[in-house]
Amino acid sequence: MQFSKSTDYALHALMHLGHSERCNNVGIKELSGALGVSESYLSKIMSKLRQDGIVRAVTGVNGGYELGRPADQITFFDVIQVIEGRQQLFECSNSSSRQHQLLAEEGAPQQDQQRPGKNECLVEKVMNGAEQHLHQYLREHTIQSVLDEAFKRCSHEVNKK
Repeated sequence: MQFSKSTDYALHALMHLGHSERCNNVGIKELSGALGVSESYLSKIMSKLRQDGIVRAVTGVNGGYELGRPADQITFFDVIQVIEGRQQLFECSNSSSRQHQLLAEEGAPQQDQQRPGKNECLVEKVMNGAEQHLHQYLREHTIQSVLDEAFKRCSHEVNKK
């Protein structure tokens, strides 16, 4: 599994917005310059984030983007869902194969063996479990938690000198 570059840019853009020490917004030109990506490409990403309420667009001459909610309420999972979509990562494509049926029959209780095809795919069960762990991990990490970690590292480096 690999996340798209759009997810990478979205997360870094949010980090930049969250780190912005000014109380005002950040323009697309500044944001695209900081990330090293074209304004048009980044605008499409920011539009998706805006539609979901993760960022807010500020209009006018000094317009730009700002976080749509506090950084501690924006999880990595939220961002990935917006950019990558809300699809399941794994789907068993082999549930009608003879091998799958034999494995399902071996692992099923006796009464379930009377209903072929009703048994779950054991491979899919493992993969779905892994996906749930990934989702939970991504829900536990917010834009703010990563900014806090970065701040700790910077302070630690300054204190070493």
